[in-house]
Amino acid sequence: MYLEDRTVRLQLWDTAGQERFRSLIPSYIRDSTVAVVVYDITNVNSFQQTSKWIEDVRTERGSDVIIMLVGNKTDLADKRQITIEEGEQRAKELSVMFIETSAKTGYNVKQLFRRVAAALPGMESMQDTSKEGMINIELNKPQEPQTTEGGCSC
Repeated sequence: MYLEDRTVRLQLWDTAGQERFRSLIPSYIRDSTVAVVVYDITNVNSFQQTSKWIEDVRTERGSDVIIMLVGNKTDLADKRQITIEEGEQRAKELSVMFIETSAKTGYNVKQLFRRVAAALPGMESMQDTSKEGMINIELNKPQEPQTTEGGCSC
């Protein structure tokens, strides 16, 4: 994908949250920079399992990994069991990023990957330097005349 003036290559590994893949976590994330932990907003058990998955990621990678918690299936709002606030709270408690999506409708999927790409190492420097050289101008505040050495404000 393209982000600002850079091409960002994202490689995805989907374990489908199945217990049988838990032993493969180390090989999946050993060289990963990002982990996306997805739960089904209509399934309380999948939400409860997110803490364990995130713990597994941190056990393997420490704090040297970007983790995004994703509530999926927003297209099934009438069957929702996990509120947005609960997802946000879990993300805050675990110090991870958060977003809700619908893989079926595409809702927020591009935004998810843009946020992940923007959080990658090296991308924050682009965000910081984009504000260099900028000054804040308050339009409603009267400007005081600047004086030069001669005392003239011209």
